[in-house]
Amino acid sequence: MLDDTFCRGVRGPIGSGKSVTCCIEMFRRACEQAPDEKGRRRSRWAAIRNTFPELKDTTIKTWLDWFPEAEFGKMSWTPPFRHKINLPLPDKTTMELEVIFLALDRDEDVKKLLSLELTGAWINEAREIGKAIVDGATSRVGRFPSIKDGGPTWYGVIMDTNSMPEDHWWPIMSGESEPPEWMDEDDLITFRKPSNWKFFTQPPAMYDKVDSNKKLIGYEYNEDRENAKYLVPGYYDNLVQGKTREWIKVYVQNKVGSITEGKVVYPEFREETHMANAATDYIKGKPVFIGVDFGLTPAAIFGQQLNGRIIIHRELTSRDMGARRFGQQLLISMAEWFPHCSDFRLYGDPAGDDRAQTDETTPFQIFNALGIKIMAAPSNDPIIRTEAVKMALNTMIDGNAGFVLSTLCPILKAGFMRGYHYRKVQVSGGAHRYVDKPDKGQYSHPHDALQYLALGMGLGRALVTGANTGRATVIPKRGDLWSRHQSTARKRPNNLLGQRY
Repeated sequence: MLDDTFCRGVRGPIGSGKSVTCCIEMFRRACEQAPDEKGRRRSRWAAIRNTFPELKDTTIKTWLDWFPEAEFGKMSWTPPFRHKINLPLPDKTTMELEVIFLALDRDEDVKKLLSLELTGAWINEAREIGKAIVDGATSRVGRFPSIKDGGPTWYGVIMDTNSMPEDHWWPIMSGESEPPEWMDEDDLITFRKPSNWKFFTQPPAMYDKVDSNKKLIGYEYNEDRENAKYLVPGYYDNLVQGKTREWIKVYVQNKVGSITEGKVVYPEFREETHMANAATDYIKGKPVFIGVDFGLTPAAIFGQQLNGRIIIHRELTSRDMGARRFGQQLLISMAEWFPHCSDFRLYGDPAGDDRAQTDETTPFQIFNALGIKIMAAPSNDPIIRTEAVKMALNTMIDGNAGFVLSTLCPILKAGFMRGYHYRKVQVSGGAHRYVDKPDKGQYSHPHDALQYLALGMGLGRALVTGANTGRATVIPKRGDLWSRHQSTARKRPNNLLGQRY
């Protein structure tokens, strides 16, 4: 509140006073607006939330808790909801504030903003709001009161939010996350933080409490947490009970992350165990394995093996890109990221060798024409693919994780943490179950590519046949895959148990 920057955002834990601060900031700016010739301090704000129920039950409720209708005037409950406040001030001027409450849950809803002439805008829970809507809000502020009536004394956009995924526009613009590799120059421009934007990050409400072996045994209060004296004793102690580790990281510790409504494909993944502290380095003299998934959103994952450990260095993702363009981008990335490597081993989706009905050329043929030698992964069986990655995640070598993920792989990490998951569906009686296959989307394609990479490294063979690949022994997490697929193997001699190995 001490800052006058045009666009300001604050991210913090539950209960840290973010939304209330924004409400008070709107009211304060309205009081500070210079009066016109008639002594009126006029301003108009939009309060934006992603959905109508959240707007009514959360945003408006918070506003009316501090500016109740009995004292500040009646709300207009006809959409769009409006609250007009006319308040005499001690200097014999009148503060006239109009707040318009809007639900904007899609980028297309920007058109709802286009006719508004605003002094400022408050975006409540910005992690649920698209960048296009934020951009739309910034274009409508500073327009009330008009210049002929003196203009606004201050104008701009304020935002509050809980933490969000690493690939959200907020952490990318604030510099906490790297932009995805698929972004072209036009996309990157929109995700660069303008000089008139500032992001404020509140301290966590609680820290991890660990024992002498650095094992998590609970949580302890941060003495520097926000809003401490205005919360009931034991507020966070009660809040963390029964919550998942990821939920606590996001809502209590204010760490970038997300909570999925489904079941993650790889519950074995642990950020503290499998994530490197920085970008991993190319290991000279070792081949670089590349897993490739095709389609309209192709992806490639780059990794190496060292003494049985799998090290994932890079990810290459795309959007609306055909096989030829992606192959060209892949060549550029190979040369840029691994300039001293002469041994690339590419494994792709076996379906990439099938001709489409509308085109006689396969993705494999396109890659070969570009000079990229690629082989079909040994299997496309989803169980074997996911179990191959789980095998790596469950491996420990000399006390260290057998799977290491570079910080340059934010999409893969987000997929491990929550994005690559089995969707939850409702069944009769209010119960729920999960679908059999992971949800398709921006996280599934790089994870499919990771699975092809793992199979290319030989994990599928070791998993099913017990072949010695030089890796440490893995404690099995699920049933006997050999017996599960033995009958299928006899019918399909070219599958994972057949001649491809």
